[in-house]
Amino acid sequence: MAVKQTGQLSLAEAFLGTKLVGGTSPLDRLSGLVKWYRFEKLLNPLRDGGPGRAAWPPLVLFKALLLQSLYGLSDRELEEALGDRLSFRRFVGLGLEESIPDHTVLSRFRNLLVGEGLLDKLFGELDRQLEKAGVILKRGTMLDATLINAVSSPPTLERPSKDPDARITARQGKGGFTFGYKAHVGVDEGSGLIRTVITTPANVNDTVMADDLIRGDEKTVWADAAYDTHARRARLKAEGKKVRIARRPNKHHPQLPPRLKHYNRLIARRRATVETTFATLKNRMGLTAIRYVGLAKATAQVTMAAIAFNMRRWAAITG
Repeated sequence: MAVKQTGQLSLAEAFLGTKLVGGTSPLDRLSGLVKWYRFEKLLNPLRDGGPGRAAWPPLVLFKALLLQSLYGLSDRELEEALGDRLSFRRFVGLGLEESIPDHTVLSRFRNLLVGEGLLDKLFGELDRQLEKAGVILKRGTMLDATLINAVSSPPTLERPSKDPDARITARQGKGGFTFGYKAHVGVDEGSGLIRTVITTPANVNDTVMADDLIRGDEKTVWADAAYDTHARRARLKAEGKKVRIARRPNKHHPQLPPRLKHYNRLIARRRATVETTFATLKNRMGLTAIRYVGLAKATAQVTMAAIAFNMRRWAAITG
């Protein structure tokens, strides 16, 4: 299959260099950190140019989807931004005079990523690069989860929802309900990097996914009371980990003693930094709604956001 040739400098670009394209940007710094050829090896089997067209290099399309996650763009907004923003072109590897992938190409490529199950491998590749760079501290893992609205409306008595995988759940402590999905994360204490991410329907209890979020190489596990079980605390202690999971009352002890209330306040203070992760994902990166229908595509959107978040965080740590 023919492959589009990209990244060819025009005469103007070659002559003027960074003076023409605006100098360095945060995206330029990010480009210099990541070993992109390792991602390219994973992506190379995915070539889809559409009928009668040369295929776009998968790495170009992957970088475009990273930009989409970093800036909270729709497929059409991403297409427009690739045409208008010089820093975006430079990041994905397109020259000023080259054509850009349209929104249908970007959508097909995302479907290919989902269909081939590559996103977990891509997330794992970045995790290996972060670990080799020494930015993952492994002092502890902070567990938490956040609700994300579905793009479809919830079901009613008259009609089902267009998203069969999304579910309704109450928003704890905030009132009201969310129809959609839940992103469960394990965040590296100190660096703030996401080490594990799992997407489920919104009604899956936080504690169900907890053990899958723990990597095994951390020294401490931090979590709020939603994750508190006798079995979990006992197992983590047996593995030699410090257990910093907030305690919760039960039917035999409906009120926590002052000692445990103080303990919970200390834990809440330390693990509050995980809220910064969610604030960045939602407020700065636009992960406020799942743009696509179904759990598989919801998982893809959240995982791509986690990859983009970690790259952004890496650049911030080393910048």
